[in-house]
Amino acid sequence: MKIAERLKKAIAERRAIRELSVLDDRVLNDIGVARGNIHSLVRGL
Repeated sequence: MKIAERLKKAIAERRAIRELSVLDDRVLNDIGVARGNIHSLVRGL
């Protein structure tokens, strides 16, 4: 993967993590996401 592609992916992942992190636990639960799993969910781990 080229550097530009990796950078673009990393920026998108950080944005997704930031957006999910501001949601309250109730909303996260509604979409089936536990707060502790946000990072691994976004990064596909």
